Amino acid sequence: MPTLFDSHRLGELTLPNRVVMAPMTRVRAAAGGLATPSMAAYYAQRATAGLIVSEGVQPSLIGQSNPGTPGLHTDEQVASWRPVTAAVHTNGGRIFAQLMHGGRVSHPDTTGMQPVGPSAVAAAGDVFTPSGPRPAPVPRALETSEVPEHARSYAEAARRAIDAGFDGVELHGANGYLISQFLSSNANLRTDRYGGSVTNRIRFAVEAVSGVVDAVGAARTGIRLSPGAGFWGVEETDVPELYSALLAELARLEIAYVHFEATADDDVLIALRRAWPGALIMNPVLPMGPKQTDRAEADRWLGLGADLISFGRAFIANPDLVERLRVGVPLAPVDEATYYQGGDDGYLTYSTYQYAA
Repeated sequence: MPTLFDSHRLGELTLPNRVVMAPMTRVRAAAGGLATPSMAAYYAQRATAGLIVSEGVQPSLIGQSNPGTPGLHTDEQVASWRPVTAAVHTNGGRIFAQLMHGGRVSHPDTTGMQPVGPSAVAAAGDVFTPSGPRPAPVPRALETSEVPEHARSYAEAARRAIDAGFDGVELHGANGYLISQFLSSNANLRTDRYGGSVTNRIRFAVEAVSGVVDAVGAARTGIRLSPGAGFWGVEETDVPELYSALLAELARLEIAYVHFEATADDDVLIALRRAWPGALIMNPVLPMGPKQTDRAEADRWLGLGADLISFGRAFIANPDLVERLRVGVPLAPVDEATYYQGGDDGYLTYSTYQYAA
């Protein structure tokens, strides 16, 4: 069985270890969705990860979910990301941009536009806005003729990501955002070619991934998925069939990896692992759940067939996480109050492990 510290070939990259920094929203972007010098420092501090996947980056203005998040849909945004990717590469790291279209998980106060989705069904709960949490609005259902435009937005952002110096991109197909909404059996009530049957509900995801592959190449393309997760009120009533069908289509595209979250039972996830012939990144714990990924869970999933293991919250407070895992020293606790507050506190203020003299 491989260890976390063995190298791995992923697409055209050779990763020095199998530790992946998972994408995590930190809402530290400047006005206009621009990346900042603090973001460059933050990611560079964590460049010992085998691979970094950035926070969710909106591929269009209407795709923005939360205020304070960065984009990849303007020339200014591309230019702002170049110092970030350069800092990571200077420190010996590799970084993919996660492309995240929020779909219905957005608000006019954030974007100035009514959110869009597969159907006019609001997300469950409150969404973040510049003035605080507000009830999720009812989105405008996309016309059939509009859907390909939103699928193409991922490809357009992927081209910009490569221009900005990223090594590749990960489509955010998880956690109740736009791709996940199309996969859903309750957020997607369409009766056209994008709704109803499993074949139709996976169509948007496949078109989005296909466009990215055409734009930047399969070796630079991954996707994150959360089978059966239920975030933002999204339901999937046929998880094994749905995701087996999706993985079969993605396998034909020969993308670099699929990134699973542990949002279904082990038996479902193991069956999907067996159905997927390519590289698998596994996030072994429920996102924002009570547990954080530790060495034991990482080793368990390497034994179950994962190729790489992603760590989320542990990377916030431990910029030297790879080394801490390697030598077995304690992990620093994270201050949850600073997750989304902005500024450098709780962002750049965590240090590497201090050994006793």
